[in-house]
Amino acid sequence: MAKTVLGPQHFINRELSWLEFNKRVLDESLNPLVPLLERVKFFCIFSTNLDEFFEVRVAGLKQQMESVLLERSIDGLTASETLQAITTKTRDLVETQYSCWTKELRPALARHNICFFDVSQLNDEDKAWVENYYRALVRPVLTPLGLDPAHPFPQLLNKSLNLIVQLELTQNGETKERLAVVQVPRVLPRLAKLPRKSKAHHHYLFLADLIGHYLEDIFPGTLIKGHWHFRVTRNSELYIDEGDTLNLLEAVEEELHNRRKGDAVRLEVEKDCPASIWSKLLENFSLEENDLYLIDGPLSPGRLMSILDGEHPSELRDPPYIAPVTPALQHETDIFAAVRQRDILLHHPYETFGTVVEFLNQAAHDPNVLAIKQTLYRTGGDMRIVGALMEAVRNGKQVTAVVELKARFDEANNILWSQKLEEAGVHVVFGLVGYKIHGKMTLVVRRDEDIIRRYLHLSSGNYNPTTSRIYTDIGLLTCRPDFGEDASNLFNLLTGICQFQGTLKFLVAPFDLHKKIISLINREALNSEKGIPSRIIAKMNALVDREVIEALYHASQSGVKIDLIVRGVCCLRPGVKGISENITVRSIVDRFLEHSRIFYFENGAQPDLFIGSADWMPRNFHRRIEVVVPIEDGNLRDRIIHDVLEVTLEDNVKARMLASNGTYAMRAVKKGTLPRRSQLDFIDATMQASRPQKTSGKSKEKYVRTRLAPRPKQLKNKRDERA
Repeated sequence: MAKTVLGPQHFINRELSWLEFNKRVLDESLNPLVPLLERVKFFCIFSTNLDEFFEVRVAGLKQQMESVLLERSIDGLTASETLQAITTKTRDLVETQYSCWTKELRPALARHNICFFDVSQLNDEDKAWVENYYRALVRPVLTPLGLDPAHPFPQLLNKSLNLIVQLELTQNGETKERLAVVQVPRVLPRLAKLPRKSKAHHHYLFLADLIGHYLEDIFPGTLIKGHWHFRVTRNSELYIDEGDTLNLLEAVEEELHNRRKGDAVRLEVEKDCPASIWSKLLENFSLEENDLYLIDGPLSPGRLMSILDGEHPSELRDPPYIAPVTPALQHETDIFAAVRQRDILLHHPYETFGTVVEFLNQAAHDPNVLAIKQTLYRTGGDMRIVGALMEAVRNGKQVTAVVELKARFDEANNILWSQKLEEAGVHVVFGLVGYKIHGKMTLVVRRDEDIIRRYLHLSSGNYNPTTSRIYTDIGLLTCRPDFGEDASNLFNLLTGICQFQGTLKFLVAPFDLHKKIISLINREALNSEKGIPSRIIAKMNALVDREVIEALYHASQSGVKIDLIVRGVCCLRPGVKGISENITVRSIVDRFLEHSRIFYFENGAQPDLFIGSADWMPRNFHRRIEVVVPIEDGNLRDRIIHDVLEVTLEDNVKARMLASNGTYAMRAVKKGTLPRRSQLDFIDATMQASRPQKTSGKSKEKYVRTRLAPRPKQLKNKRDERA
């Protein structure tokens, strides 16, 4: 059929779509059905998300405005128009955020003895403690900075919290007004916890408020007329010309220092700050009034996350969950032996990430293992993954780590680990010039009794044991020979000097992933036009790529039913008459961060199913090394289709549906329909599957559905045998 000519009106602005995502995060902090401390967690996440949005996306738009080239977004807006829309939307969100804190969260916390005080509210005993705390810990690290012709405005670091102080000074009989800045020390906790005999009482002072109380001590001989908190957000993008850099590691380290002093993009000031003060701050940071946000509450709310620590009543938190070992490995301690029998699927955080750590530990200590190769994108501060690689070197293995130095906001961690790995004897490389290494892949070469065999772990998630407890990801352990060949060739491409020669099974960006995804979508459209069963289900973090969206629109017009599960940004407009009537888009924001990427194509009742590291964005298709792999084991394919994708599509508690106008709303539930919350369903199904099962003589390898709902006809698939 002829393709419809698409215009800007058929697409959603990327930045405004992201703000809609962060609104969904904020909605969780507003939801009274969410446990109180979990609401505080979402309140904090909303703030840290918004910080990064300004540091990267708003900063990029401001740079576009300075360019002589007039660029337009996918929906036709200029950078200036987009910024204006962002400002309007963000002001509404921030007002809602702090109203939530003032009217709901703070009073609710107080009812559970989690309280925030000002020094003036304390009794004599607490005041004595505060005095000692200030004298012993705070005052020694304070540096008051006067502002006058001899003292220019200081270079304040990105997102540092500060006090602007208005004071009056009498010299030689003349009274003068002056301004000064006091930086709130980053080396101290942002919240000072008051000592209490009862562990049930959690009473705090904001460090900035404590410092404000002692300004007369900091500026002796002056009259303090007022003080107000403020914070500046700066451009935090790294600018590195890899083609003109002799040492990438040194270049990234240097840029990290520059990040803290980038151009200002946002100014946050206490709401009651006089205009005469905040206007001077705007002038100093070369910002306009549109860049100013007057805040009625704590200026660094992300630091409130610390109150989640410690002992609290169980009803204030989500129920604890300890992920079990995947059933495929519950009775098999030798992971290599288990993988030789069958492919093994890992669904985190419902099944423990400890399996991946154990896979590496066994490889490090197994005398038959010859080599280990691994990509590292976000390593975090956990020692277990890199520790296993170091131990493998000590045990005589050949170990290679492909470390991505430019993983945004994890650069410092990755630099540190790359240095430690090199010191331990690991061969560390930084991939290909001009491309981020985003694929998640581990290759273990082992001398088995019959042959040298390659074992693989392939995943949608990072090798980070900490985030693995809160990110939903899907992984595969396999020793399929063609997968091993693809992995070996890909590692050779990353570490050596060669050209991409194609793959047997993998889809790899930036080489063929984009082309093949579009081809798979077009095949479903062609099948539908021929009356052959067709359907697409795709789960990802973001959908931005215009060519892919156009292919999805065409498939929808051809009659293909398309269900998209997109956690964050989605530039596609569903439900547009004549364009996308067959497309639904839903987003789930819940206890765990949805992070898995799964792509299902019906293919005439012989489905193709893929998992991998890539979202459907231009950067993933064209500027990153991404790895997407097929699930060829029929049992595992059934499990993902029916016990992951279907369950997610049935969610009617946390799923929000995207409307054609770009807004999201809770999914409408028919009267009498039972509530379905997919993440709880995954927990229940995992716990049920991990219990000892009575067998009826059937093969233990056979996939057994953990849910009782019948399999929809359009999702039936033809099983294949293990290659």
